[in-house]
Order: sequence, then C-alpha cells, then structure tokens
Amino acid sequence: MEIDTPHGPAHAHPHLVDGASSVLVLGHGAGGGVGAPDLVAATATANEAGVSVYLVEQPYRVAGRKSPAPAPQLDAAWTAVCAALPTDDARLLVGGRSSGARVACRTAGAVGAAGVLCLAFPLHPPGRPEKTRLPELEGVEVPVLIIQGESDPFGMPPEAPGRTIVRLRGNHSLRSDVNGLRAAVRAFVTS
Repeated sequence: MEIDTPHGPAHAHPHLVDGASSVLVLGHGAGGGVGAPDLVAATATANEAGVSVYLVEQPYRVAGRKSPAPAPQLDAAWTAVCAALPTDDARLLVGGRSSGARVACRTAGAVGAAGVLCLAFPLHPPGRPEKTRLPELEGVEVPVLIIQGESDPFGMPPEAPGRTIVRLRGNHSLRSDVNGLRAAVRAFVTS
C-alpha cells in the first residue's frame, strides 16, 4: 500500500489475519528495511497469535535514500501512516527496530497506541552513553516491551514501571536468539 505523508509516499506492507482484534504497526531501522530478520520474525509470530501486522517503509527509504530523515519528518510520516491504515476498531500496537522503535515511542500518544514494541532500542550511539535517548522511552505512557541484545553497543535500557526489558544473547541485530525474540513478541501481542 502506498500512503501519502507530508514528506512523500510511505509504503505499508500488510500481513493480515482475518478477525484480528489487534494490529501491530512496525517500522524499520535507520539503514535497513522491512526485511530485517527480527522484523520478519516478529511479523510471523504476531500473525500466528492472530494479530495483523503492517510493516512500514518510511518515505526516505521509498525514495531510495539510505540516510534517515530528521526525527520530526520521521514522526510526521509515521503519524500519517498510522492514521491512514484501515485498522477498524482493532487495538493498535506500534513498534519497530532501532530507529523505528524510537519513532514509535515518540508518537505512541499521538497515534493512540495501546502498547509499544521496541526491537533493539538504541539507548545511545555506540561509545557515547552521555547522548542518552532515555527521555524518548520515559515519555511513553502505555506499556513498552524492549527486546535487547545483551552485548548491544547501543546500550541496555533500564526497566521501569510500564517498561519491560527482555535481554537476549547477542547484539543489536537480535539474530542470536530468534526463539527468545519470538517468545517475547508472542507474550506482548497476546497480553
């Protein structure tokens, strides 16, 4: 599906389940696409649990650019996509991997999300813990699940009320423990 946004067209790839009472909208990382292994595993797991999924490509990726747009543009495009998706009366869950998780956190309130799924949330740039992005997590007022590799160079977010961290062996790619990732996603989408 092509969806117009204030910053150009975005693409939403539907993975729908008949009669789904929840819809999960997932965004990609800064340099990657919707085919990232953790997004594919999360989509399959959500579908198996009866949850429809839309994988969203931001306008900069649709236009063929590799460098992400500034955060306000990403957020505006994401908000436009979430508003345009045919979610009927289903419970809306949002999330993404890395940069996509940050976008989902910043916009959760604006889109009316009931929960946020973060795959490899980049707490800070590698080697720069003073440049924390913790306020993006602290601003979320709905339940958040963060699935994080124990050796992720982007840091390990702290647990907090309403925020659960699932630590998996491995790094930022989340490829080392697909079964752990799937179990965490299944618990999140069925809660």
